[in-house]
Amino acid sequence: MSNEQTPQHDEELEADIQAEQQDSEQEVVELTEDQQRIVELEAAVIAAETKLADQKDSVMRAIADADNARKRAQGEIDKARKFALEKFAGELLPVADNLERALQVANPEDEAIKPIMDGVELTLKSFFSTIEKFGMTVIDPQGQPFNPEKHQAMSMQENTELPPNSVLAVMQKGYEINGRLLRPAMVMVTRAPEGGVDTQA
Repeated sequence: MSNEQTPQHDEELEADIQAEQQDSEQEVVELTEDQQRIVELEAAVIAAETKLADQKDSVMRAIADADNARKRAQGEIDKARKFALEKFAGELLPVADNLERALQVANPEDEAIKPIMDGVELTLKSFFSTIEKFGMTVIDPQGQPFNPEKHQAMSMQENTELPPNSVLAVMQKGYEINGRLLRPAMVMVTRAPEGGVDTQA
């Protein structure tokens, strides 16, 4: 009786072992598929991050290019505005020169023209006040050291009261606008007397 059950029992055991092996192989296959899916997902994430970084870089470049273009355009506008203002200011200089000449040649003792001269002087002051609002300044270097960047020497004269290369007289005032030279001042410059001693040294 026991001899008859043994082969059947062996067959059942073998069937169980085969079933367990199949289950085990199926689990291994499923685990491998999961791992492969994880690898695929990780690759997709890396690709997405790379694409995002590239797009972010492109956006940053576009923003920088747009900002540079805006700055260039603003610079061109500022240049055009300054050029137009300089040209207009340059056309006004003869007006100031003529008003100043009128005051220089007028006789302050002549009571008949004194009201006219007062009006001219008031007009000149108003003119200077107006142009200063637009960044224009007068160069009037009387008694100052000669500056070739802002002054134009028209002549030289010996003088013992001022150091050599000082502005002895201003023949025509100069002008600057927004820190740029519009017209140099035309001046007479001092020099030391020949054979004399410089008392300012």
